[in-house]
Amino acid sequence: MTDLLLSNASRRGWLKQGAALSLAATGSLRAFAQQPQATLVLGDQAGGLRSLFEASKALDGAPFAYRWANFQGAAPLFEAQRSAAVDTAMAGDLPVLAAAVGKTPLKIVATRVGKADSLGIVVQPDSPLRSVAELRGKTVVVSSARGSISQYQLYGALEEAGVRRDEVTVKFVLPTDAAAAFASKQIDAWAIFDPYYTIALQQGGRILRDGRGINTALGFITASEHSLADPARRAAIVQFLDRLGRAGDWALANPEAYAQAYSQLTRLPIESSRIITARASVAGRPVSEADIVALQAVADRSLRDGILPVRVDVRAITDTQVWKRAA
Repeated sequence: MTDLLLSNASRRGWLKQGAALSLAATGSLRAFAQQPQATLVLGDQAGGLRSLFEASKALDGAPFAYRWANFQGAAPLFEAQRSAAVDTAMAGDLPVLAAAVGKTPLKIVATRVGKADSLGIVVQPDSPLRSVAELRGKTVVVSSARGSISQYQLYGALEEAGVRRDEVTVKFVLPTDAAAAFASKQIDAWAIFDPYYTIALQQGGRILRDGRGINTALGFITASEHSLADPARRAAIVQFLDRLGRAGDWALANPEAYAQAYSQLTRLPIESSRIITARASVAGRPVSEADIVALQAVADRSLRDGILPVRVDVRAITDTQVWKRAA
């Protein structure tokens, strides 16, 4: 497994600190003194999950071996899970549903709670666009692919503003490629999520509409059905989720230490890192009935809006028995 593509950002000269997101040595295998019960490949996006564990040290002494597989967005991450290249994945609500539509053999095993202002629609600082209604007749780039949280954000914002979806041209571009184009002013409007969202704003981008009131701010950890069927890997996944809960508790109690560790790992400026970590999905807990209901509402709305081609039964792709940590 190779680290994902985030090096594209440096090749395109994005942000000068774009190499920050390449996260050197992501794929290194960690082995512990005790005999490991299993080896897990932990799927990550833009280093967000790994930085949480590195900062909290919640994986120190884990009774399993692991390595990180880092991706720039949910679409390539779930391609890896579909091909059994990763045991677990983390993503927002709609990408999980899109992966299920794509026949990825997964189960939702944990919920992560963040803030809805961690994504939005950004425009150039000198853009004449001042409202979502003014996107009528314009082109909006969505990252990372069809079925992303950014697509859901854009469609929700358009509906709110009374703009028909066929009145806007939508193009889907992976985040690092879109970031390079936005930085060089080849993109007028971009629907994107953190950390790319915050970086674009730090570089002068202006918010047209953020995710508050549209997105659920829920993220999910999924596990491969193949991995869950293996007793040793299933046990390791449960242990990983226990440590995820502890890592989230630590991050909420130590926000500055978390931001500093995130900055050091990603090489992003501390100012950006503080913003990103303050609204990141860090709190980890078992999937609740309310989570299932909220995700089903996203699934049904996405079917109505043509984002998903078929209805997803959220309960059918959720396994609430895997992890029973007290909420």
